[in-house]
Amino acid sequence: MKQRVIVLGAGMVGTCSAIHLALRGHEVLLVDRGDPGRETSYGNAGLIQREAVEPYPFPREWTRVARAAARLGVDVNYHFDALPAIARPLARYWLNSAPAAHARASAAYERLIAHCLTEHQFLMDRIAADDLVRRDGYLWVFRHESTFQEARARARRLAEDSGVRHVVLETEAVRALQPMLQTRLPAIHWLDPWAVNDPGELVARYAALFRQSGGHIVTGDALTLAESSTGWQVRTAEGVVDAPHAVVALGPWSDALLRRLGYRWPLFVKRGYHRHYRMDPAPPLAMLDADSGFVLAPMRTGVRLTTGAEFARIDAPATPVQLRRAEVLARGLLPLGEPVEATPWLGARPCTADMLPVIGAAPRHPGLWLNFGHAHQGFTLGPVSGRLIAELVDGSPTLVPLDAYAPTRF
Repeated sequence: MKQRVIVLGAGMVGTCSAIHLALRGHEVLLVDRGDPGRETSYGNAGLIQREAVEPYPFPREWTRVARAAARLGVDVNYHFDALPAIARPLARYWLNSAPAAHARASAAYERLIAHCLTEHQFLMDRIAADDLVRRDGYLWVFRHESTFQEARARARRLAEDSGVRHVVLETEAVRALQPMLQTRLPAIHWLDPWAVNDPGELVARYAALFRQSGGHIVTGDALTLAESSTGWQVRTAEGVVDAPHAVVALGPWSDALLRRLGYRWPLFVKRGYHRHYRMDPAPPLAMLDADSGFVLAPMRTGVRLTTGAEFARIDAPATPVQLRRAEVLARGLLPLGEPVEATPWLGARPCTADMLPVIGAAPRHPGLWLNFGHAHQGFTLGPVSGRLIAELVDGSPTLVPLDAYAPTRF
């Protein structure tokens, strides 16, 4: 039956939720304070990560924990004043990263990741995207032999267990793929992932597909969502709109809304930075410096340098110390030119303590649907999650079983 649905959040997850609902014949209103794809979905490394079948665990080795606590690297930074509020979810994150628990989470994660390419392709078949997408993977490069050998063993395991394709490259083979690489390093070439040279533009094109499918996009304040006599209402630039159904796909801002509705779940954000640098020609493949924790990705704007995680309040002032450290290391890998922007970009990733997204019906609020918490993989999993939430609203069989992602698990 055709329904009226409000989707809150026009990032990758929200936009894809809106598309799939519209394609099923529903009347869909997509609400955001800005243009589609200009927040978290804009600032990532642009990778659709078919190889990412295991979520990022909390480090279990005390040497790595001590290094993170010292805030000396590129991969982790934190604000002291943020720690009291996130201590409990981080403690649960650490517990859920124990080997047995992480294996269970990975099995659930893989069920989603396995469909990421086909679900993106389903949408790309309906838009022009060939100028944005490369389908030849990306590199992990290694500074230390020990971590290289550990990664080789893991890659073999993922190939055997999950069918993830890769090639192990010694230094000369790496230089053949990345001729501008200035340091001789071995690498793993993950073959399945796709690289997008303008992540925000891909979301914008998906949003255009949503409009072509009969959807409507309006500026509004998602945090004004409230129950109404007909279901749910929200204030927008076009006035108050209401619908029997609402989908919360607000990424790192989802927690603020849900707290107003009485939900207290183990959620937190990982902030991240990026900056573009001029380089001509740009490297053909994106690459992760696996020992340092940053990515260099060729974009239409320049080579994008991204950082690891910063644990801080979502609205805290920027502290781009990780980016400054990463730039020093990155210039040893590639001949980067001057920065394109005067100020680095700052965004936030929505995370859960068990490393799994929240996909399903709100436990105490009929007609309210939740689709957030994808951490590092919202860009990868948006089309998969969008399809799943539309199937739930429809009451249709779902692509994969959803118990592992249900809000009731908290």
